[in-house]
Amino acid sequence: MQIKCYDIKGPVLLTPKMVGDARGYFMEAFKDPWFRENVADVTFVQDNQSLSAKVGTIRGLHFQRAPLVQGKLVRCLRGAIFDVAVDIRPGSATFGQWVGEMLTPENALQLWVPEGFAHGFCTLEPDTVVFYKVTNPYSAAHDAGIAFDDPEIGIEWPIDLASAVLSDKDKAQPKLSSLR
Repeated sequence: MQIKCYDIKGPVLLTPKMVGDARGYFMEAFKDPWFRENVADVTFVQDNQSLSAKVGTIRGLHFQRAPLVQGKLVRCLRGAIFDVAVDIRPGSATFGQWVGEMLTPENALQLWVPEGFAHGFCTLEPDTVVFYKVTNPYSAAHDAGIAFDDPEIGIEWPIDLASAVLSDKDKAQPKLSSLR
């Protein structure tokens, strides 16, 4: 497995080794001891999967508050997404900065979004399926978010934001400044 680090300390892009032939391919998508040694010493407690029917669906930017903060290991099983992690760690020199990657089944990339980051993605193909492991279970009482289109963050979403498909919850998320 290959690791790509960013200027923002924390998020990591993983590229699994795929071995293929005429039948298809095989890859190790996750190996606990390797992940703990090379990426983060965390325990995953829940696997989540979502289906987004329409192109341009944006989910996020989501996070959970303490004590149930979550780290997420994200991959795309069908379709394509632009996946984003935003630094929301208080006092961080890179607070409000983001990283983004295109994840598809074909490239098999996985984005590690550690605790202290908000996470979101937009779909680039219909019927996109996203799978992610989390380090704490979902808690409605600790669920929080920030606006996906906050100009202070300036995410360069690869879609026309005027036609984005959003939940009512994501339409009403506060700005990044609410976390200061």
